[in-house]
Amino acid sequence: MRRVLFILAILMATTGAWAQTSPAFPAAPADTARSVPVPSAQPRQGAFPAGAAAATTAIPTNLPVVPFVDLSVRSPETGQEVAFSLQLLLLLTVLSLAPSLIILVTSFLRVSIVLDFVKRALALQQVPPGQVLMGIALFLTVFIMWPTFDEVYTQSVKPLADGQIGVEEAYRAAEKPFRLFMYSQMRNDPENIRLFMSMRGLPKPESLADVPTYVLVPSFILSELTIAFKIGILLYIPFIIIDMVVASTLMSMGMIMLPPVMISTPFKLILFVLVDGWNLMARQLVESFLRTAS
Repeated sequence: MRRVLFILAILMATTGAWAQTSPAFPAAPADTARSVPVPSAQPRQGAFPAGAAAATTAIPTNLPVVPFVDLSVRSPETGQEVAFSLQLLLLLTVLSLAPSLIILVTSFLRVSIVLDFVKRALALQQVPPGQVLMGIALFLTVFIMWPTFDEVYTQSVKPLADGQIGVEEAYRAAEKPFRLFMYSQMRNDPENIRLFMSMRGLPKPESLADVPTYVLVPSFILSELTIAFKIGILLYIPFIIIDMVVASTLMSMGMIMLPPVMISTPFKLILFVLVDGWNLMARQLVESFLRTAS
């Protein structure tokens, strides 16, 4: 018992002495920035010019100023400001519909449908992926439509950016090349234009200027769908023949339980590679637009 009391007395005396000699708890929190010298970053003799401060952990005071962006809304003062606001709203609406416009008024519609027909004719489910086919169709569209895009940029986008023309004039200048492209694809077969003109009750047009854009666009869409399906039929014919030959051979051999697609798919791929199918298909697609435009 005496030993226990003696040990407790020694511990109490030691704790009191440590409390008297230990520094007071800092008033500032531990994460407060303080200028603490870094020992390893002390400048050597003559390493820095006179008056230069040693490296510390303090936060520098000369931080770069981030610009403040302020968007204010006020009431229009003149009618021109109201018209400009409406034109800007219309322009933003057109930009939000840009993907649909690219699909419907360019060569993307025909190219994407033909590529999908090729994939189905080869009986391929996951190869190539749909995103890859859409990427191929997109870049083929850029290649085919480049003269039209260049004309739109030269006559509409650049003058609008330079302040030479207004939004309405830029829209008219950008509409003209696309109208010429769409009409060039239907020049030899304007039946779809006659269809929509008659349904709308409009008189027979004398020239392209007499055909409204809201008539030209659906006519172009139907024309592209028709041409794409015709190309798809021609693509299907050789592969259907391979399927028929393989199915007849398997039935004559009594292998009824074996799926014909499993045997015909390698032969389709061999035929497609031997005739350089991708090169041939891309060439014919591009030339189909050039022939109708000339």
